[in-house]
Amino acid sequence: MYVNQTSVDYFIIKGISDDPNMQLPIFIVVLLIYLITVSGNLTILIACRDPRLHTPMYFFLGNLSVVDIFCTTVTLHKILTNFITGYKVVSFFACMAQMYLFGSLQCVELVTLTAMSYDRYVAICKPLHYHVIMNPRTCVLLAAFCWLFGFFEVLPPVGVVYSFSCYTTTEVNHFFCDIVPLMQISCNDTRFVETLFFIEGVGPMILTPFLLTFISYVFIIAAILKIPSSSGRHKAFYTCSSHLTVVILLYTTLFSQYLTPNVSSTLDAKKVFALFNTAGVPMLNPLIYSLKNKDVKAVLRRSKGKIKMDIHHSPWTRNHS
Repeated sequence: MYVNQTSVDYFIIKGISDDPNMQLPIFIVVLLIYLITVSGNLTILIACRDPRLHTPMYFFLGNLSVVDIFCTTVTLHKILTNFITGYKVVSFFACMAQMYLFGSLQCVELVTLTAMSYDRYVAICKPLHYHVIMNPRTCVLLAAFCWLFGFFEVLPPVGVVYSFSCYTTTEVNHFFCDIVPLMQISCNDTRFVETLFFIEGVGPMILTPFLLTFISYVFIIAAILKIPSSSGRHKAFYTCSSHLTVVILLYTTLFSQYLTPNVSSTLDAKKVFALFNTAGVPMLNPLIYSLKNKDVKAVLRRSKGKIKMDIHHSPWTRNHS
């Protein structure tokens, strides 16, 4: 539906696919992904409460799990509600709020991963000073900076998009309100906001955290290669493998989503990358950290054993045995 108006009150979210036969499979897959993501990240949060995991790495991992839960909820809820209600319309203000929240949470996640890479750098390159440098106050300040930076960084480009006066259509070719598809349907001159998006958005949000993380790993790898024993090198690299895996997955999807040409032939591909970014990576994060981390697995096994013991010794169980 094409319009010629000075403002819009709503948008129609096109979704992942127009094929009616695909709606139920998409709903089931997205619902499963959402449930796995929320339950997995809640499990990580519960595990991080264990005193044995009260270290900087798990403190930041807990922050990452909170971000993943919120980010997945913000972006995937529209797919689920669209199928249940059949209502694809979202108000203008709700669309702007979703765009702002997603951008902010994405930025928080990237900066948090950068803080985690710095934590790994200090642990491997400056092990004798680790507890002095990464003290609780420093960790809290780093986490606070991640959240504040994320929610303030995206304000300028979102503010410009909010001020757009007209759109060529109310249909958004995406499954949530993202800044790029909204710029594509605006009849305003978007050159300024595209430049601002790159300077204020892509630059500080994606490229800067990527470069800082990359530099951290250059020093980390150099330090690992200097370790004389192969077992020592393996142990040092093992402590970074989970974080490095998540970083590679996330930045690969982000570069494919935002740093490739915006032509019609790539729009559907970009939606796939966006789905993996907003659903796949948050779902895989707790799996990667729990499967590749001995401390987390040990805490989860102890928690599982404790739950079984509590159930076995509960009054209800004894009375019905």
